[in-house]
Amino acid sequence: MIDHQVRVHPSAARLAREEQLAWKLAAVATGTQDAPDLDPDAAAMAANRVVDNAAVAMASLRRRPVSVARAQARPHTGAPGACVFGADGLRVSPEWAAWANGTAVRELDFHDTFLAADYAHPGDSIPPLLAVAQRTGRGGAELLRGIIAAYEVHVALVRGICLHRHRIDHVAHLSAAQACGLGALLRLPTETVYQAVQQAVHTTTATRQSRKGEISSWKAFAPAFAGKAAIEAVDRAMRGEGSPSPVYEGEDGFLAWMLDGPDAAYTVGLPEPGEPRRAILDTYTKEHSAEYQAQAVIDLARRLRERTGPLEKVRGIVLHTSHHTHQVIGSGSGDPQKYDPEASRETLDHSVPYIFAVALEDGGWHHERSYAPARAARPETVELWRKISTVEAPEWTRRYHHPDPERRAFGGRAVVTLADGTVIEDELAVADAHPAGARPFGRDGYTAKFRTLAEGVVAPAAQDRFLAAAHGLSALDGPGLDGLFPAVGADALTAYDASLPKGLF
Repeated sequence: MIDHQVRVHPSAARLAREEQLAWKLAAVATGTQDAPDLDPDAAAMAANRVVDNAAVAMASLRRRPVSVARAQARPHTGAPGACVFGADGLRVSPEWAAWANGTAVRELDFHDTFLAADYAHPGDSIPPLLAVAQRTGRGGAELLRGIIAAYEVHVALVRGICLHRHRIDHVAHLSAAQACGLGALLRLPTETVYQAVQQAVHTTTATRQSRKGEISSWKAFAPAFAGKAAIEAVDRAMRGEGSPSPVYEGEDGFLAWMLDGPDAAYTVGLPEPGEPRRAILDTYTKEHSAEYQAQAVIDLARRLRERTGPLEKVRGIVLHTSHHTHQVIGSGSGDPQKYDPEASRETLDHSVPYIFAVALEDGGWHHERSYAPARAARPETVELWRKISTVEAPEWTRRYHHPDPERRAFGGRAVVTLADGTVIEDELAVADAHPAGARPFGRDGYTAKFRTLAEGVVAPAAQDRFLAAAHGLSALDGPGLDGLFPAVGADALTAYDASLPKGLF
């Protein structure tokens, strides 16, 4: 691994392209495409994440934002096009397939994650890569190469550059990773990928208001927008068009005005030439449909439930946790919506007091039932919910940012005080499904998650065909990638899509 120092440079310095971060990211992508073999563990995990994405997409097909995205994509047909989840037989232009599929994957906040200096959902890179692979006739091995490159770049940026501190949405790192993944998939020159990265970052930098206060459906659309923009950026770069440069280091650029200012300096670690691309193995998926910092909290609540007794006897609960959890999904956010029983699903899945209350009451979590308006409005739930608060504990903040991934912690310590003064305490560092957890997800875990979420949506035989294609991804040819879209019998979905208000397309 090579640590690259990244800082602001005045225009007069004429920073050489080869010294710019965007070029170094592009070189990781083009270095991935030159590698004779992919790391087998990384390739196996990439196939697992294809399964994971499809699982959560199947569970979201009837949700309104996903239907809207699918309806927007329908008119943009073209051959050879790319497939759309929930629209059997439909082929559309790849940027619109990326839009529809990316929204389906992201809607339930239920796929993979990586947390470090910033945080990310690196699986959001898969929809645009799959769409472009279908459009260009690439096979499974080439798709895997692109996915692994995208994860490598995304993890490096999230480790090195914090966006959240400056309230910049994390999709700015995502779009750079997507452009690099597309470059590796298509075997593009470093110069072309470099231009595409800069275009993508420049056009997808946005504020975090999409994840603050009254969180709307844009949270699901935002990564899909990044994927669509990345495809379009690659297309322009392939045609020879340039970009705002240097997008990161320029005196009016990303670091100087969006992040730490003219004196900004960061360290981004990237693999050496020939070094195996294994960053995907440092990422992890979700067992529960909620913000990642709530995963361990749900498991902790399930465990505590056996000790608390009748919940009406709870006087108060304090969750001692990291700065990030306290400020983003806890009471430290200052968002009254996090205690509002009429809040949107998007807001509730970013409310750890709500999540802890429901998990304590139900002893589990469900991607639909746990967020149902009637569930959120139960008087006993609201009463318990408003007794729960979070505080930042320096030790948990330190563990959240621990340099050793195997010692990093995203959970917390719960202190439950009962009406008679009894205090019950317990803590959990990582979710059960985390690689260091009690029940780490392997291929069987991803398969079971897919079958659970596809139940009632995808017939058992069609589930089998999809899983065979995904588990044999490296051997698929171009037409074989169609098998990564489970058949759902789309007539009912088509009717549902048509029932929604019309737009321009």
